[in-house]
Amino acid sequence: MLKKIEDIFAVALVALLTVAALVIKVMQDNLHLQVMDADTIIVNIAFVFACVAGLITWRENRALCLANISEKLPAKARGVVKLAASFMTALIITQLFLISFMQVTNPDQFGNTFLFFKEKHCFFFYPLCFVMILVLLFQKAEGKNALIATIAGTVFGVLTSMGAVTGIIWYLTGNSELPALYAMADAWNAFCAKTVFLWVVVLIALAFSGVPLFVVISGITYVIFSKAGGYIDVLPIEAYSKLADKSIAAIPLFTIAGYVLAQGSAGKRFVELFNALFGWCRGGTVVAAVLVLTFFSTFTGVSGVTILALGSLLAVILTGSGYEKDRAESLITSSGAVGLLFPPSVAIIMYASSNYTVITQFEPGFDIITLFVGALIPGAIMALSMIVLGIVFDNKKDRPKFSLGKIGGALLNCVPELLLPILICITYFTGFFNLFQVASFAVIYAVALVFLFRRDFGVRDTARVMADSVPVSGGILFIIASAAALSYWMQDENIPENVNAFITTYVTNKYVFLFLMNLALLVVGCLMDIYSAILLVSPLCLYSAASFGIPVVQAGVIFIMNLSIGFLTPPVGMDLFISSYTFKKPVGKVIKGVMPFLIVQLVVLLLITYIPAFTTCLIK
Repeated sequence: MLKKIEDIFAVALVALLTVAALVIKVMQDNLHLQVMDADTIIVNIAFVFACVAGLITWRENRALCLANISEKLPAKARGVVKLAASFMTALIITQLFLISFMQVTNPDQFGNTFLFFKEKHCFFFYPLCFVMILVLLFQKAEGKNALIATIAGTVFGVLTSMGAVTGIIWYLTGNSELPALYAMADAWNAFCAKTVFLWVVVLIALAFSGVPLFVVISGITYVIFSKAGGYIDVLPIEAYSKLADKSIAAIPLFTIAGYVLAQGSAGKRFVELFNALFGWCRGGTVVAAVLVLTFFSTFTGVSGVTILALGSLLAVILTGSGYEKDRAESLITSSGAVGLLFPPSVAIIMYASSNYTVITQFEPGFDIITLFVGALIPGAIMALSMIVLGIVFDNKKDRPKFSLGKIGGALLNCVPELLLPILICITYFTGFFNLFQVASFAVIYAVALVFLFRRDFGVRDTARVMADSVPVSGGILFIIASAAALSYWMQDENIPENVNAFITTYVTNKYVFLFLMNLALLVVGCLMDIYSAILLVSPLCLYSAASFGIPVVQAGVIFIMNLSIGFLTPPVGMDLFISSYTFKKPVGKVIKGVMPFLIVQLVVLLLITYIPAFTTCLIK
């Protein structure tokens, strides 16, 4: 029953978020009625949705993780690692609850009002989310030992959060005479100062045992701020600041729109269209598959979602046209992230919005549209390279004849689907919609298409698909929230400038720097999800790239392209494991199959890296 309520609430929030954005625009632009605190209303609804989505993501065991290599350990060692993971997860979730609940009790925090609400009413969902996750941890504990580890982690989480506990007591009662609790808080901070490196190593190791990335990042951040003197309240404040941002709020909406389309008949219609257009020539089905994958990964922002949703369908179509099964699956796996370079790529949105302050230091007047335009040619070259290599592997002799009638029928049948990306580009690039409004429009259009026009789903099935899309966006949002405070710490400690000073001391050649940056980012891309990398690593690259005179747009395109290739990079590229799951084949076999495609993508990366014109020629 509770699960159903959570799903209904999440879907209602998505509906409210999408409709509110466009209704406010109509009222203000067409009816000339000023809506007070319009932006505040929107971002707070988006924040509540992020909290609910994060909870549902955890409930469905779909929080973003690294590859779980602990499964390859001996049984006894695997059991120890699982207990350690249970203990540490409970500890960190407890800490997150207490430091966020402290902000609820703080009368000076989140006091702004809109309509009949305070921001604090919306922020309350954040600690509530962690309480519910903690309850789920206890419910899902497997066996007595796991339950004991979870209890111990919760207790230790309370003991290591005395800074938050004393704050809660002070805000609620005014009592500051708590010497024992203050002593415990000071002892914890001193302990962190001596063992911070050990904590970081342990938490990173646990990331490879299946502990969700947002838990690992939050744990590292908590220890770092404790070491610095206990400024742990930065974690929830920065999380709210990042999630209550209109650009960030657009990310889950684009993801939901892409997911809804992928679950409907849009994928099949696009395949039919591109098959009609290109199926008569060698590699025609390859062109169709790559273009479809590019289109959907552009929206979903997580290439794995596209592989899961459309991989089996495209594999059947490719093999049905005579393509070798393993080659077909390798092509699908390798093309799953190409769409990250095309508008309305959520990766580009995230990169531009999170680095806006830094970017404008080097290029005043920068606009996200500039980055979209700069990525067009690199994205086209990457997609074309996958098509060309796919065609090389296509040895089928018998192909259907070219038919204008078939093309016309398929085109007519796909017009509504084709209109969506066209309308998104026109309304956004002309300034008719801002980024959040165009994301809202994309969701409404996608839902109307599959429910009202195509009738792919009834009312209940449409609601189910919407609910199923929530964990996809929730995983992204909680990563963003957890990385926000760590990103704040890096900026506060001048880490980007210090790293830049170190690099420029030992690397003086621009081209050597670009080569080393590519190597480093490929490693980051296969070890870290793209959203954490954007928040934590991209500022370092921006400062260093600027010092070598590399344009901001080129640096951004190189960064995103590296991370998209990182999804395929052995041994732990995320898409390798998603492909293994989708196509039910060993990871080793997946790696062997994608190697030719990976090599070609690396060659394209070098072209984009060393020929700036590919990213700058379309920019005025």
